[in-house]
Amino acid sequence: MIKPGALAIISPMAVGVVFRILGHYTGQPLLGAKVVASMLMFATVAGILMALFLNTAGGAWDNAKKYIETGALGGKGSESHKAAVTGDTVGDPFKDTAGPSLHVLIKMLATITLVMAPIFL
Repeated sequence: MIKPGALAIISPMAVGVVFRILGHYTGQPLLGAKVVASMLMFATVAGILMALFLNTAGGAWDNAKKYIETGALGGKGSESHKAAVTGDTVGDPFKDTAGPSLHVLIKMLATITLVMAPIFL
């Protein structure tokens, strides 16, 4: 858990500082702020889409298993049920942990970027 958190904290700072220095040499003093803003927008959109995908996929696999257990597609013990149990095993971490944790990551990335904004300007 330390590595993903450290990545979310260090990446906007590193990107902002590197592009601020690059902008100083190329005559673009706000390059660091522009690049960090672009990174934040991309991370927000990509994170929301990924969280939406993970939550939906996990719920779909869970509901598929429940549907098969009602007797459809061969019911319990069938090949369909075995595949659905495997899908539910994969889907539970998706909907219960991975999707919601991306929300926290996006918020932390935005907060760190706003707090460190004076470094990039």
